Order: sequence, then structure tokens, then C-alpha cells
Amino acid sequence: MTRRCTRRGFIATGVASAVSLAGCVADAREPPVDIRGAMYLPSRAMNSFQMWHTYERGVTQRDMGFAARLNLNALRTWLSYEAWHKDQDSFGRAVDHLLRTAESHGIRVMLGIFEGVGRPPVPKNLYDTDPWTGTSVWSPGKRVMRNPDRWGRPTQFAKWVMDRYGDDERVLAIEVMNEPGWRPWKKRFAREMFRVVRDVRGSVPLTVGATSLANVADYYDWGIDIAQFHYNYPNTQDIYRGVLEQAKKLQRSAGMPVWLTEWQRIADFGWGQQNVPPAKRGPQYASLVPPIRESGVGNFFWSLMLKPAYMLSQRKRGILNGVFHEDGSVWSMEDARAIKSMSGDSSFSGRQRKEWPEWAQKAKRRA
Repeated sequence: MTRRCTRRGFIATGVASAVSLAGCVADAREPPVDIRGAMYLPSRAMNSFQMWHTYERGVTQRDMGFAARLNLNALRTWLSYEAWHKDQDSFGRAVDHLLRTAESHGIRVMLGIFEGVGRPPVPKNLYDTDPWTGTSVWSPGKRVMRNPDRWGRPTQFAKWVMDRYGDDERVLAIEVMNEPGWRPWKKRFAREMFRVVRDVRGSVPLTVGATSLANVADYYDWGIDIAQFHYNYPNTQDIYRGVLEQAKKLQRSAGMPVWLTEWQRIADFGWGQQNVPPAKRGPQYASLVPPIRESGVGNFFWSLMLKPAYMLSQRKRGILNGVFHEDGSVWSMEDARAIKSMSGDSSFSGRQRKEWPEWAQKAKRRA
């Protein structure tokens, strides 16, 4: 794909203004249209550092098999600057194994380089595996992102990723950063890292994880090849249909794919209410599959594996995400069949178990 950055940009969507761009050309493979994906972190990894620092090949092989049972063709996951910094060779072998295993199941992977969501990557947060206190972490930390004099090492990491995976057919896209959001210091860091990656780019399309459709316009003039947005908890299907229609308009006007890279369920689980049954705050992907399937928008649900919510604030409210228990049973047969139906096949057999993972329950009893 050759995308000239002087095209019309973000117009006629009602969610973003037109962007005036200098003439530039970004070359990348044409991203596929049919994307049926999931966010992936192993069940017991509270952040991406834990996923890579204690990488378990058997867990990856098992979990890729679960993804194949849903007819998924894509996964989204994040790398870890901190794990790379600790042991580059071990980290590289782990990433290669995940990509090789995913490919054996017909799955391509979107790799994220940096993470803008979470808490400081201090040892306490990096290593805490308790499902009630462990947390997602910024990668790199705030002190690094705010100080350009400390960007040298993250730049080396970004170049290492591009040198190793920038032309890898197994890689669906490279997400330079997840949710730089609205804070100026995060956006400055993310923009510079995107420039670094773009200057050494290969054929793999480049993207940035946007918090919303409105946020996407901030990244268009950076030279992205794929626009992505997140919308996890709408109040109704009609609201979701409206947003997905805006995404399709944006796709037409910007001339690039627009993917919904985080979605979960209708938000009817009673935020702030007392005595809400645990099952009520569990997954309910079937509530959003109809509008997503109708739209045809490429999408990734959060998440493949059943686990306490990624965000600590949501976890404390009892929110659970995911489809598969570690033993291969599912939280909801309705959810599994609905997700698989986006491939044109809604058949799914297995065992349903609407229970919190035992390892998480034990940790809660100890707390």
C-alpha cells in the first residue's frame, strides 16, 4: 500500500476535523479487511512485563489453540521495554515463539511497542502477580517519557523491534504506543517514537492505539497506516451502531482501515451499586456482536483469556474479562458462539463455567 499523506484526511465523520498535512509517502503492506481478533495476555500475567519475563511456551501453545477454536485470525498484544532491557536474547526468543505458534494456527499478531496505560514500572508493580493488587504499567515510565534526554534507550528498543519484525509476514501491524491519550508529555514521547519507527520502517503497517474515534485525528499526520479506536462499554447497541457507522465514514474519507481494537459489552452491570451478583459483572460479548458483525469493521475483543480486569480500578469493582478458562472451558457458550459467528460459523461445543478462576478466588481469600 502506498498512502500519500496529502489525501483528504478526517472529514465528514462528525468526530474529527480535517487535517492539513505536508506531502509524504508511507509504504506498507495492504492490511487485510477481514479482521476477527482478540487482545491477548496470559491469564495470570497482570502486565506485559510478566508475560515476557516469565514466558511459558506451553501456555502460549494452549492459548493459541483456544483462539483457533473461535476462528480468530488476529491477536493484539504488547511487547515490554522493561523485559527487553532485562534480557534481550530471552525476550527475542519468546516473541519469535509466540509469532511462530500463532502462525501455525493461521493467526497474525499486532505487536505494541510502548504502553501508555497503567502505573509506574517500579519493581513492586512489575512483579506483583496478585490478581487483586497487580497492575498494568506504563512502558517506559513517566520519568523517561517526560525527559527527552532519557529517550536513547527506548529509541534503541523501537529500532530493535523494527529491525527484527518490520518486514515479518507474521506481524499484522506494529502499534507504536497504546493510548498516548491527552497528556502532552505522553504524546510528545509517542510522536518521537513514531518518527523513529517510521524512519526505519519496513512493510508492516504502523498504527497507534487511540482511546476513541475523536482521538484518532491526533495521529493521522504522524503517518499511520491503520486508524484504531477503543470503545469497551457502551450503554446501548444503538449507540454502538452509530459509532461504528462513524468509523466506516472515517475509513472512506481517510482512505485507510479503521479497526475497533478494544470492545467488551453493554454496560448494564450497575456501576457503583451494591450486592451486584459476580456473574453480572462478568463478560457478555454477545451483547455487542450484532452491531459489530453488521458493520464489518475489523475488531479485537478484550480479552481471549478469562482474567480480572486489566485496569486496577475496574478490577476492584469486580469486573472480569475474557472467554476461556485455562482448562479450555468458557465463561459463556453464548459469547463463544457469538464471537465465532463473525467468521460465518456459530457452532461451538464445550463446557460453560460462570465462575471466577480458582487461582483468583484463592488470592482474594488470602487478602
